[in-house]
Amino acid sequence: MSVRPAQLLRGLAVVAFLVAWALLAHYGSSGNNSPDLSVLLGVSPIMTAVGLLLWRTRHPLLAGGGNLLLLGILIWLWPTLRQNVPLLFFIQHIGTNLALATLFGRSLLGGGEALITQLARAVYYGEISERKRRYTRHATVAWTLFFLSNALISTILWLLAPHSAWSVFANLLSLPLLVGMFIAEHIWRLCALPPEERPSIAQVVRAYRMHGKQTPPGNPS
Repeated sequence: MSVRPAQLLRGLAVVAFLVAWALLAHYGSSGNNSPDLSVLLGVSPIMTAVGLLLWRTRHPLLAGGGNLLLLGILIWLWPTLRQNVPLLFFIQHIGTNLALATLFGRSLLGGGEALITQLARAVYYGEISERKRRYTRHATVAWTLFFLSNALISTILWLLAPHSAWSVFANLLSLPLLVGMFIAEHIWRLCALPPEERPSIAQVVRAYRMHGKQTPPGNPS
C-alpha cells in the first residue's frame, strides 16, 4: 500500500507532537517546567476525553452544560493542581491505562465478543473463521494485560521510586512500549494467521471508525 505525501507528513506531525508532549510532561512532572504549563499539559487529555464523550451524546444542552461545568471545576481546582503537578500526571497515567484495560477487558466478560473480535468482524463484514476468533480473543486478553501491567508498574514506581524515575517510565517510555506492543502483536499475527486473514492498516482504521459509530447488535460490549 503506497503512502501519499500528505499522509506521511500528517503521520510525522503526529509523532512529533507526541514526542514533544512526552518531553514536556516529563520535565513538568519532574518540577522543571512552569506549574501552569504543566497543569495545562496534565489536564488536557482528561478534558479532551470528557469533552468528546459529552459531545457524542448529541444533546447540545448536556454537552454545553457539561463542558462549562468541567471548565468551572478546572478553574476552581487550578491553585491546588499547581501545587500537585506530579500527582496530577500520575493520576492521568494510571487513569488512562485503567480506562483502556477496562475497554478491552469488559468485552471478555459475559456472553459478548472480545473487542478485537468485534473489530475483525467489522473488517470482514461479519464473517471470520474460528481460528481468527480465537486469535482476536487472545489478542484482546494480551492488550488488557498490557494496560493493567502499565498501571501496576506505574503505581509501584510512584510509591517506591523517585518521581524522576517514575516520570521516565510514565512519560518517556509509554509511547515506545505501546509501539513495541503493536510490533509484538503484528509478529504474533503473522505466525498465527494465514495471509488472507490478516487485515491491512486501512481496514483496521476503518473498523475502528465503524466500531466508534455503532455497537454491533445484541452485543453489550
